[in-house]
Amino acid sequence: MVLDIPELSLVILMGPSGSGKSTFAGKHFKPTEVLSSDFCRGLICDDKDNQDATKDAFDVLHVITRKRLAMGKLTVVDAANVRLEDRKPLITLAREFHCVPVAIIFDLPAELCQQRNCARNDRDITNRVVVQQAGELRRGLRGLKREGFRHIHRFCSQGDAEAAVVKRQPLYCNLRHEYGPFDIIGDVHGCCGELEELLGKLGYEVVEKREGLLLDGGPVYCHPQGRKTVFLGDLVDRGPRVLDTVRLASNMVRGGAAICLPGNHDMRLVRLLRGAEMELTYGLDKTVDELQRLPDGVREEFSRQAASFFGSLVSHAVLYDGKLVAAHAGMKEQMQGRDSTSVREFALVGETTGETDECGLPVRYDWAPSYSGRATVVYGHTSVFDAEWVNNTINIDTGCVFGRKLTALRYPEMELVSVPAKRPYHRTSPKPSSPAPPG
Repeated sequence: MVLDIPELSLVILMGPSGSGKSTFAGKHFKPTEVLSSDFCRGLICDDKDNQDATKDAFDVLHVITRKRLAMGKLTVVDAANVRLEDRKPLITLAREFHCVPVAIIFDLPAELCQQRNCARNDRDITNRVVVQQAGELRRGLRGLKREGFRHIHRFCSQGDAEAAVVKRQPLYCNLRHEYGPFDIIGDVHGCCGELEELLGKLGYEVVEKREGLLLDGGPVYCHPQGRKTVFLGDLVDRGPRVLDTVRLASNMVRGGAAICLPGNHDMRLVRLLRGAEMELTYGLDKTVDELQRLPDGVREEFSRQAASFFGSLVSHAVLYDGKLVAAHAGMKEQMQGRDSTSVREFALVGETTGETDECGLPVRYDWAPSYSGRATVVYGHTSVFDAEWVNNTINIDTGCVFGRKLTALRYPEMELVSVPAKRPYHRTSPKPSSPAPPG
């Protein structure tokens, strides 16, 4: 039995006393990763069996868990955890620090647990307590997903637990091993002509050209020196050649020449292609018009492949040994390299106030002025007239679709490269986050 454990997670061991939780933890995790309720009782009163110290012990356990998760360290909680009220504060901590909650359940026969407890000289656990814990555990099993557990592993025998292998899985956003060099490109919005010109200016070459109308048709770009493109999302909507843009980017990704991150427009398209009812606003009508012009069979296949491509993309990318973070709408320091609904939402649209401005657009908190992280964050989403550095962050969405320019940041050179828009393609321009230059 292989247990896939995300590299940054809160692992909660659950089971009656004597079910083998501590033995398992000692076998598969580093001593510093395991927080035991017994150990914390010992810290409090020099007696790990003193039940009068239990409340204080869990206070200590929760404090240490908080500190470890804040540091991005995998943490294992070794306690009975058979009651909802015991698990709830731990799930709350996992959510607060955008960590994956993992349950490892030791649902072993009560008789085996009782035998083990009888053989231990350091514990005095009655059979009644073991039976009660086993009953509470089983009553709560069905509700674990509703509590928030993303991964649930269950042992029903001693053999299962002994044969288990723990494999730590990197989070999908963890691309620290990717060193580029990178050419990070802001929101394209269907401006494929400008994208092709920018790629040429950056030194990319067409190495293959396949005819066809499906996603695998069209040119394949790569860089002769091995540079890699990072698309910041919003490939679709508003511009004149949306489908060509999707083909080009997906070909580069599949060819290993690019990384693509999703934008909010891309994910709206995915929902539409998967059958959701969507208003054809914010330029989605342009994408739909292009799709409708495809022959029926081709349109269906393109839609299927496009939904699969965009649906496979991860919220943000941590690159270059953690020194570079790329995301469509940006990424606060405490969210970098983590995975939660809040992280994915922030990556797509940033943080909103719930209000709208005079243009009818959501009012967003400007996170960059208070950013103090070590990683350079490159993002787009809200168009600006010129890319400017703010506290080691830079927005490179320079509004090509509104008639301005398409911009790339070369990393680690920190060089901005742009091409002008051929013309404005979309009339209503979002209010830029920086003032227009004089004249």
